[in-house]
Amino acid sequence: MNVQKLLVTSALLLSPALAMAHPGHDHAGVLSGIAHPIFGLDHLLAMLAVGLWAAQQQGTARWALPLTFVATMLLGGLAGFAGIEMPLMETGIAGSVLALGLLVALAVRPPLVVAAALTAVFAASHGVAHGLELPELSSPWGYAAGFVVATAALHAAGYALVRYLPQAAAPLVRIAGAASAVTGAWLLAS
Repeated sequence: MNVQKLLVTSALLLSPALAMAHPGHDHAGVLSGIAHPIFGLDHLLAMLAVGLWAAQQQGTARWALPLTFVATMLLGGLAGFAGIEMPLMETGIAGSVLALGLLVALAVRPPLVVAAALTAVFAASHGVAHGLELPELSSPWGYAAGFVVATAALHAAGYALVRYLPQAAAPLVRIAGAASAVTGAWLLAS
């Protein structure tokens, strides 16, 4: 019986669908746009971290950081749709996972203008990547709507996690930030 489990597990692991870096490019526009940030580990971690970090802030920064990310990412996506590439884009994405993870782990509260500028730089890299990876035959507007909705939902999930956890669980958020930072460092080294 253990041999059967081993064979099934091996077959699943060797499946070509698992080899895709960002699965979900199914030519369906909105669904592809939703899948890209959710199933791309780099995008998923960065977008959750924005929500976590926003929830650690005070006042205007709580809504300004996610809004800045979504708006700048959309602009980057439009640039990507036009074929405009960003130098060191993949490095910027991996770096955003590392940096945002550290910002969460350390619960950094910089001035709003600094926090928004950092958020915008990170979002531009993610947006251009989303735009450049527009699936063939997909509607750019449907795809953009999908990645905007998924990104906002990931920000909201990170935010809600921090805001609605009991105060005693606050160290877990910092540990999650540290885990994201380690993953970002691993992505940069890969």
